Amino acid sequence: MGLVDYRCVCGRRVPASTKDYVRRLPGFCTMKSVLLIVVLVLAGVVRVQAQDPEDVVRVESDITNLPFTAMDKQHRFVTTLRQEDVRVLEDGVPQTLFTFQRETDRPLAIAFLIDVSRSQEATLPDEKAAARLFIENVIKSNRDQVAIVPFTGLAYLEQELTRDVLRVYRVLQRVDIAVPAYLGAGRPLMGIPTGPRLAAPPDEGTTAIWDAVALTSADVLTKAPGLRRRAIILLTDGIDTTSRLPPKEAVNRALAAETVVYAIGIGDNRLEGVDRGALRELAERTGGRAFFPDKKFDLNSAFAEIERELRTQYLIAYSSTNKKRDGAYRKITIEITNPALRKEKLAVRHRPGYFATPG
Repeated sequence: MGLVDYRCVCGRRVPASTKDYVRRLPGFCTMKSVLLIVVLVLAGVVRVQAQDPEDVVRVESDITNLPFTAMDKQHRFVTTLRQEDVRVLEDGVPQTLFTFQRETDRPLAIAFLIDVSRSQEATLPDEKAAARLFIENVIKSNRDQVAIVPFTGLAYLEQELTRDVLRVYRVLQRVDIAVPAYLGAGRPLMGIPTGPRLAAPPDEGTTAIWDAVALTSADVLTKAPGLRRRAIILLTDGIDTTSRLPPKEAVNRALAAETVVYAIGIGDNRLEGVDRGALRELAERTGGRAFFPDKKFDLNSAFAEIERELRTQYLIAYSSTNKKRDGAYRKITIEITNPALRKEKLAVRHRPGYFATPG
């Protein structure tokens, strides 16, 4: 579940009264969209929340917002889909869409989750250079946010979400390998219970990937304001040695935070290499992708592909027919219904579900 963002396409702030809300659709502000929001408010689907300085108007809702991408067999993004070309099912039940639009400029909240264990020593400089290039090319300092989280056995919040890209560059430059221990200034992300019969915090120099993904999702990206695309870019060899949480819990916490994981599997072939299966499963179960670059050029290409995906998506929205707020997991499926497009066997990628948490 999430927040719906409304603003007039002319760029002016929309007054915080229900009859003045307009649906954010490309190219126009119409009385039809105004009436839609009024109906939703009166029906109890949405309720007004105080204005956030980084968002024009926010409405807290029981509306499910779902970005998705479609690719053809040549791995090219398909940008010509129409609402009638797709069908959305939640737990097998068809849903009625009230928004279907191509999204190219949704604000981003990106957390770089960087493995700084000893196995990354040979590759970390290239990883940092590629991450900086990604930030330079993609991040818009007037609206997007970036966090930097190095991890070994523990994850350290070196830079919380910020729009200050110069500060991000400085923090990224300081990130270094933990030999033998991580010496950064960031605070460790906590929140996994320890005590009798429970696993103790991991030792320095170990690798706890699933813990780091779970904590970054729950403690960092959930704080991103407004309806942003939340994503973790995970740089690691995928070889987890000391996580206290299982991979499934990492996926669940990412889904609860509406966070997509893009995994870049990179490691030292002289050591244990890369666990491709674990990283691919983590990424795909959150609606993301996994990349396995062999050299610096491929690493930059992976970041470029993530950029294209983040900026080339569709956004659909619907109010679930299941009104229970029982915390249960709801599975979402997007089907291509256009017969001609079905023959193309398009690959549709999206967040596979959400938890219906109480409002």
